[in-house]
Amino acid sequence: MDRFQEMRAFVAVVDAGSFVRAAEALDISKTAVSRLVGDLETRLGVRLLHRTTRKLSLTPEGELFHERCRQLVDGVAEAEAELSTHAGEAIGQLRVNVPVTFGVLHLAPLWPAFMAQHPKVTLDVTLSDRLVDLVDEGFDVAVRIARLQVSSLISRQLTTTRLILCASPEYLRRHGAPRHPAELAGHSVIAYSLLAAGDQWEFFSSQGSREPIQVKVSPRMRTNSGDTCTAAALQHMGLVLQPSFLVGPHLDSGALVEVMPGFRSTELGVYAVYPSRRQLTPKVRALIDFLVDAFRMRAWPA
Repeated sequence: MDRFQEMRAFVAVVDAGSFVRAAEALDISKTAVSRLVGDLETRLGVRLLHRTTRKLSLTPEGELFHERCRQLVDGVAEAEAELSTHAGEAIGQLRVNVPVTFGVLHLAPLWPAFMAQHPKVTLDVTLSDRLVDLVDEGFDVAVRIARLQVSSLISRQLTTTRLILCASPEYLRRHGAPRHPAELAGHSVIAYSLLAAGDQWEFFSSQGSREPIQVKVSPRMRTNSGDTCTAAALQHMGLVLQPSFLVGPHLDSGALVEVMPGFRSTELGVYAVYPSRRQLTPKVRALIDFLVDAFRMRAWPA
């Protein structure tokens, strides 16, 4: 059996944490993966993996050999990427990191069209709201929603979204609607815990001074999920400050209403970001161009 295939299977098992998931990643059977790793151990005369019914772990010899195998496998992948760059064809695995809610609502419907356009590209899409390190964690592209800071990353803007203060009509009927940011202290607030500004919410008056009005809120509830914030608002629990791409449909239906429309909150950009490299691979360029085109005609509630 080909030695490189054995090492590739071994690396895939370690990365995936199981023979089943490694088989899915390599698009071969679990039996074939087990045979490849078994043949590798037999040929080397050492055990590389501790196998139990619950988990896999590397032996000391496996840890050493995995580092070497990883270098080799990555080197081959880089060589293939260089070749595809020269040929101008999008090919190979593309690792993408996207925010959870935005990824589900607005990116998931796009992946089939992208894969149809680029049949030689395989997608590995991770949904996470934490700020990942693209280089250290091996992502090719990430979608980020932020006021983007200067960094070593290159970015292209896909669209914009605005944080909208809103609540259910029933909550406002019971407690009244605040007319100025200073009045938020008297209201129940459901806060998104990953908001960059934390509990210091910022608003801009639509009339008069363009200086920001900053208000410190005391949330009744915090969560790292924008969907949970929105669900709480829909159940009349209080005020939420959430992006238009998430609450837009509820505003359109009347299930939520915008509060203090004369004081607008932060506008954020939606960006495709990727590591700063001298030569962009065709698969990365293809994805970024695809996303730019897909969002060109979209507009969230103003």
